[in-house]
Amino acid sequence: MKVLVGLSGGVDSAVAAFLLKEQGHDVVCVSMAVSGSDLQLSPKANSCLGGDETKRIEEARNVAAFLGLPFYEIDCRDEYRRIVLDNFKQEYLAGRTPNPCVRCNGLIKFGALLRESEKKGLQFDKFATGHYAQITEVNGRYAIQCAVDKKKDQSYFIYRLTQEQLAKLIFPLGTMTKQEVREVARAAKLPVSEKKESQDFYSGDYSELLEEKDRKGKIIDINGKVLGEHNGFWHYTIGQRKGLAVSADSPLYVIDINACNNEVVLGYESDALQDTFEVINITSSLLDVEKVENHDVEREVLVKVRSAQQLQHAIIKIVKNNSIISGELMNNQVSQNVSDDIFKSSVKIICKLKEPQRSITPGQSAVFYCGETVICGGVICTSS
Repeated sequence: MKVLVGLSGGVDSAVAAFLLKEQGHDVVCVSMAVSGSDLQLSPKANSCLGGDETKRIEEARNVAAFLGLPFYEIDCRDEYRRIVLDNFKQEYLAGRTPNPCVRCNGLIKFGALLRESEKKGLQFDKFATGHYAQITEVNGRYAIQCAVDKKKDQSYFIYRLTQEQLAKLIFPLGTMTKQEVREVARAAKLPVSEKKESQDFYSGDYSELLEEKDRKGKIIDINGKVLGEHNGFWHYTIGQRKGLAVSADSPLYVIDINACNNEVVLGYESDALQDTFEVINITSSLLDVEKVENHDVEREVLVKVRSAQQLQHAIIKIVKNNSIISGELMNNQVSQNVSDDIFKSSVKIICKLKEPQRSITPGQSAVFYCGETVICGGVICTSS
């Protein structure tokens, strides 16, 4: 079988390529370039976006050469800027906290990268990466399932993948632990076997990406009392506790951001706890939203509102969405090359948690599970 492998320059994707070659597949490696020369980025290493991209791609090239596999650099800069970075800036400056990794996975890594690879004449039956997740079939549909290694599980980050995308994917590391992956890399003497874990989306200051000049604003409490001053609401995110420059008898948290008034609202931990929120821009793998919409049907599920969070018990109800709350919902790039029956803009999910949680953040994703299988997910738009 012809398999295209996305190499990131890290140990996980390198081991994925190695294992597929060992299994006898015809493997070709690609690595995507996303940092345009016009971006003034932090030179810090170990992030998807950053000034070290040339080094990262060279490391991926070295892995392919070590394995004796063809390697191609795929230019995804324009689409990454338009689809991920522009949206990141738009959402942050609207007072929301987007998750660029979720957006990149659905529309760039498993979208634009494959289209651009095909334009280069690369032919393949399957596409593989070093993600820690599994793909299963349930009632004739593909579904995302948690990885065996729960500490490394990345099902949260790929919940927006469509049936068409899932049908083409292989995740060789889904049944392995990180320790086992390291052992394979060392035994194979892969050149990145001891490379440190890559960090998140960007290792520098997000303000470098927003390109927004500082603007003085008020820091207030939940009653409107002025507690201090800040240099722009975009320097803060819901749930933030450190770097608030405000002293109090108990720890304070950012519990709300008012972009229109350039205000940051602080409260105590009890103020930050919430048990109910709404989710829009829904993609459903296994939950038939049409059958339960507008019928007051409640369903018990498990949910994550942050990638590193343990699964939480909740009850959800799907209702008609009569208003467009998130600017992302208006962005045509969201549904680009994705069938309309996957993204459900006409409905929203009301989620009630069994136990209140802190830092339920508009703009972040909520991913719903049945056991360890993803059934649907979407973007948090409100919390109360």
